[in-house]
Amino acid sequence: MTFGDQGLGFPPEQRRIRRRRRTRRSATVGSCAALVAAVAAGTALIADEDDGDRPTSAPPATASMTASGLAAVPSLGAGLPYDTPSVPRSLLDRPVVRPEQAFPSTSVRLEDGSRYARVDLVTTVDCAQRTSPELARLIQQGGGCSRLTAALFTDAERRSQVTVTVLSFERVEDASRVFTTTSKDPVTYRAVSLDPPPGAGLPTVPPGSAGVLRRAMTVRSVVFANGRWVDGTKTGEAELVARTEGLLQRADDTVAAYEEGGNDEGRNGEGRN
Repeated sequence: MTFGDQGLGFPPEQRRIRRRRRTRRSATVGSCAALVAAVAAGTALIADEDDGDRPTSAPPATASMTASGLAAVPSLGAGLPYDTPSVPRSLLDRPVVRPEQAFPSTSVRLEDGSRYARVDLVTTVDCAQRTSPELARLIQQGGGCSRLTAALFTDAERRSQVTVTVLSFERVEDASRVFTTTSKDPVTYRAVSLDPPPGAGLPTVPPGSAGVLRRAMTVRSVVFANGRWVDGTKTGEAELVARTEGLLQRADDTVAAYEEGGNDEGRNGEGRN
């Protein structure tokens, strides 16, 4: 059995942000059958892409399905989705979150006690380098992406690899459209998983391996998490989902804290690890 991103039975949820009492949306999708169907229809797999350069400077509309299984890129006309959050101008005037603010720690301990090491961190203002072609085109139809930052995490036993990617936008409507589209067709519109860098002591996940895709939205960023087992196994779905969602939530909280005008170093400081 393979597992992917659609139909696991976790519908999009809405939760209140305490500081601004603004609705933040997070969506989870993932299922064995849907990924198999997507692969059979010619949709690209979740796993084996790392076709962009690795920059080192650190410092969506309903998608209509085509016969090939790929979703057509929706038009980004004027007007906002009905559920676009209302954001004070002062928050949008804040600079886009920097890599060290989005991922301040090389060691992370989640609330369940599990520990993860950050083994890579890449950032670029050319977001197309680290996204699928379909997502890159969707981004370009709006005001563009201001910065993409991605971090690769592995657990203490080094059995899993989870790539967490933060796509930040100048305009909240662009973030909202990207989030909506990726939630409807997460396999087509996705961030690319990182492969371990040389010297990390981790193998590259076999091409075509199944995985878990998750995403969440803050004020003006969309946070993606792609989880895979190192050996490419198709079992242990529930455990991989928990790891992927845990790291997604941690990054989402950190970026949200910054974007809402809180601690500029986020909530993931070393003192909490």
